[in-house]
Amino acid sequence: MDSTTVDLVDWAPVARLMLLGIAIALGPLLWVWLRHRGAPPTQRLRALTWVTLFLTFDLIIVGAFTRLTDSGLGCPDWPGCYGAVSPIGARAEISAAQEAMPTGPVTHTKAWIEMVHRYMATGVGVLIITLLVASAVQRRQGRLPMSLWWPIATLVWVCVQGAFGALTVTMKLFPAIVTLHLLGAMVLLALLVVQGVRYTQAHAVQLRQPLPQLTRGLSLGLGLTLALMVMQIALGGWVSTNYAVLACRDFPMCQGSWWPPMNFAEGFQVWRELGQLRDGSNISFAALTAIHMVHRLAAIVVLAALVATALALQRHTHWRRAGWALLALGAWQLASGLSNVVLGWPLAAALAHTAGAAALVGVLTWCLAWGLAPRAIRLASAPSVEPRWNPADPAAPVGLPTMAANHPARPSA
Repeated sequence: MDSTTVDLVDWAPVARLMLLGIAIALGPLLWVWLRHRGAPPTQRLRALTWVTLFLTFDLIIVGAFTRLTDSGLGCPDWPGCYGAVSPIGARAEISAAQEAMPTGPVTHTKAWIEMVHRYMATGVGVLIITLLVASAVQRRQGRLPMSLWWPIATLVWVCVQGAFGALTVTMKLFPAIVTLHLLGAMVLLALLVVQGVRYTQAHAVQLRQPLPQLTRGLSLGLGLTLALMVMQIALGGWVSTNYAVLACRDFPMCQGSWWPPMNFAEGFQVWRELGQLRDGSNISFAALTAIHMVHRLAAIVVLAALVATALALQRHTHWRRAGWALLALGAWQLASGLSNVVLGWPLAAALAHTAGAAALVGVLTWCLAWGLAPRAIRLASAPSVEPRWNPADPAAPVGLPTMAANHPARPSA
């Protein structure tokens, strides 16, 4: 059996893969339990969410590594590898495929890279299921002062993301599907950020801690910057999945020209096979150049928005660190993006560029989630204003903000 005759979907190993995912998830679960024994439920849920977020960020980097090493079809079926739970059980099939095409899509190394990515994704899925179950239990017991909307949305989305992962394999690295898979990973990251912030806010409310708020202008600026960032990630995914990074090997010009020959109609013909157009002909180099240049030009707009938003955040004490983080990540993205071009798309620079994009989505989402807390959380965390009587003038109440102060009663007449 080789990669051309294997069934694209084989459910035989799914039960063993789920058990493996549970085993992978036990490590983070045990760490959270040991580190936060005796802590309030919201604190434990917050810790588990941030651990899951960290592993999701790692999963995005491993996914980029899988794509950049051409390992996406290292196991040409889904969810296992030639119907086995690991490349060990598929040694004969992988060896036959590798012998037929030594530099082809199926080799032992590529199979392991692909399966490690799937193992990590399964482990993250188990952690997200655990978060929903634990949140539902705490909510039922009245110990979680927040909605279950975010845990439910996160679980639904990780299932959608799994479906895109399957389509990536079964549709043979279809560029539109691979790009959507990347965008889906960023959405999952953002959902976990919001979920983590909500648990943190709920814990802060229980501790009577005030929460910082965003002005309307900052909220709009952050929302616009995040939207531009998502657009840029989609363009970056389109560049990567079409292998258009090296269409321009110089900077700031491209192919020695400020405006090289480009074919935008071909370049942004979305629903087509890898390297081909809808009519079956090969995609032109001018189309790849158009893809690269649009991403490069859009980067200028996104970088300007990042700088403007960062400077606006730095004018507010509560958001100053977030502003510095945006500036640092913007510089990181500029350096790693230029390195991809002038150094010939080295693997380290490409991974760094993906990591920077994910970090930017995380920081922007974090700011919006913190600054746009639900009304119930804002009211619970806001200092209450209760009447307090001025001893110099018992008849004149003075409103003083307090969280939970015991005020002296009004003196009797």
